Amino acid sequence: MRRVEHVMGFPVSLRIDDEHVPQGLADAVYAWLREVDDRFSPFKPHSEVSRLDRGEIGRDDVSPDLAVVLDVCERYRVASGGAFDARLPGRGLDPCAVVKGWSVQRAAEMLRAAGVRRFCLNAGGDVVVAGGPWRVGVRHPERADRLCTVLELTEGAVATSAPYERGEHILDGRTGRPATGLLSVTVVAPTLTEADALATAAFAMGPEGVLWAAGREGCEVYAVDRGRRVRRTAGLPVA
Repeated sequence: MRRVEHVMGFPVSLRIDDEHVPQGLADAVYAWLREVDDRFSPFKPHSEVSRLDRGEIGRDDVSPDLAVVLDVCERYRVASGGAFDARLPGRGLDPCAVVKGWSVQRAAEMLRAAGVRRFCLNAGGDVVVAGGPWRVGVRHPERADRLCTVLELTEGAVATSAPYERGEHILDGRTGRPATGLLSVTVVAPTLTEADALATAAFAMGPEGVLWAAGREGCEVYAVDRGRRVRRTAGLPVA
């Protein structure tokens, strides 16, 4: 089964290679992602995130799901020394860097709970796989038609942070300015929640973020700095 829908501002593709796919499972996956977008987008005035940012609800009144997202944001803010921050000065609350990975990871857990053994869920280039081997290409940060490397995973997640799609949108929370020390950071981790948040935080930190992310348990890193030098961990699962 293969399916692609545009959700949360990017294409989300689902491939399931099992012979029997439970009826309605793909519908449930995409319905969940649309629900997350409606509830947690800072760009929608009615969303829970927007209402919290405006002070219409308090931190103690948020839903359990948003409480989890905010806790993850705070954990990475502290761990990155403030480089990763969902509340930047002069800007509203924006937990998107965590929401994407967390929600897609939850979708992957829905697939596993339904008995699916072999799948690939790709959300705008951030990927969760199971039942591999799966080959995941890492895009060249300056050439859209080229790959830097190809990874091979059986289980786990891959996320990349870079400015090539949305410009210099990743800010260093310590300065409030665009992070410019790296061209791209790719993180391999057990879950997409970890991979996505780590990739964003490491990019915000700059070159020091590569070693920081590499030191996280169960994580591997592939990064390209502004000097076009590749920095990679020894355990990176290159195909």
